Amino acid sequence: MSTKAERRVPLPAGLIPLLTQPELETYYQVSEWTVGKWIEAGMPVERLKRTGHRKENRRFDLAQVKAWMAEQEQLAATA
Repeated sequence: MSTKAERRVPLPAGLIPLLTQPELETYYQVSEWTVGKWIEAGMPVERLKRTGHRKENRRFDLAQVKAWMAEQEQLAATA
């Protein structure tokens, strides 16, 4: 029987997966509260349909988030 790693199939060229909020929190080493504040400040987020859960499902394009972060750093530097 093959292992899970052996069954892994690479994504098609150009397809980049969206991160979940916990994955984004881990990437930036921040809390759920911090990500919520970033969203309120205008960070790009993909809002998915609710599936009966109380919280909405959000996904994040890391490239867009990085660009937004760079823009925020630039704005803070000029202020």
